[in-house]
Amino acid sequence: MNSIVKYLAIAWASVKNNLAYVGEVGSRIFFLAVILYIFMQLWKASYAHSPKELFGGLSINQIMWYLVLTESVVMSAPRVSHRIDEEVRTGTLCVQLLRPISYPLYWLCTIMGERVIRFVITLIAGSALSWMLVGAPENLGSQLGFALLAIPLAFVLDFLGHFLIGLCAFWMEDTTGIYLVYWRLTVVLGGMMIPFQLLPDWLSHVLRVLPFASVVYAPANLFMQPTWPILLQSLAQQTIWIAIYSLAVWLVYKQAMARVASHGG
Repeated sequence: MNSIVKYLAIAWASVKNNLAYVGEVGSRIFFLAVILYIFMQLWKASYAHSPKELFGGLSINQIMWYLVLTESVVMSAPRVSHRIDEEVRTGTLCVQLLRPISYPLYWLCTIMGERVIRFVITLIAGSALSWMLVGAPENLGSQLGFALLAIPLAFVLDFLGHFLIGLCAFWMEDTTGIYLVYWRLTVVLGGMMIPFQLLPDWLSHVLRVLPFASVVYAPANLFMQPTWPILLQSLAQQTIWIAIYSLAVWLVYKQAMARVASHGG
């Protein structure tokens, strides 16, 4: 019980720390507003010259709210890999390891606290803008409820991916390159800008089973299609990928700690 309280305190401290940076919040909202407005104009032009059937049967309202969800998920992700990279290079990792807490769980709680605040603020701002541009969804309550059920697992899965990249700092001087590749794969293969319904069937089926889809596409798709079968399928796929990523983190972290010990850390 004391351990749970300890990690909850870490998450809460991260929440309060992020609430203190009003300037960063404002810049994120401004950037989101610009992105959504640009996409809105592009989709409006597309719908003006093409029948709805060419866009997977999706209305412009659904497309815009889909973008709100995907942008909120992607933009809320802190760069934990960069922080771990810095701790390894500066040697502050040794101080962290002396604490009576799990190093991976410490970062999980810290990042989750930070990401929840970022996500909520970004989602509220994006929803307000989308509401003004295209109006409210047909069933906002149920759609948002289903989407939020998949958000926690999406965040955990994304954290594990970033944490794996950070652990590569034990063997590499700089992990920025790997992070950029991972981020671009998440954006492109995760369906941030284009719903999979608009892609060819063969490509859509391939992308749906990748871990990137479980991070970005799954919550947004549940917003567009809030049904129990899709929810259960999404949660099952997220759980499978979390198990795979967790195993990878455990194996790499074990090797990293052995490397620290072998160097007298």
